[in-house]
Amino acid sequence: MGSERKKSNSRSQSPAGKRVTAAAAVKRGVRRKNAKVNTPSPTHFVLCVRNDDYPASLELRKLYPVLEDAFAAEHDLLRVIDESGEDYLYPSDFFVHIELPRAVEKTLAKIA
Repeated sequence: MGSERKKSNSRSQSPAGKRVTAAAAVKRGVRRKNAKVNTPSPTHFVLCVRNDDYPASLELRKLYPVLEDAFAAEHDLLRVIDESGEDYLYPSDFFVHIELPRAVEKTLAKIA
């Protein structure tokens, strides 16, 4: 019996073992190690004043970036990038909107 040679290519494999293109992999949540993902920029910042049931995710008296979300706005929620670095929905009464100078908002948006 001859030895089989495994072909290498630049395509990722899905969890089911099927090969997928890089674009399809991103759609399915399979990413390359150093792939950049386009994340929306925060639109403004809020100050956390309550963290009931979320002490590990939200720190009191800390500024958090907020992302625009029409569904959240309709349901009295805010999409906030929390301590995990991911964006989640939280009750809007957990936060107070803060007016910051434009220069401060631009600087914070770059590092958020």
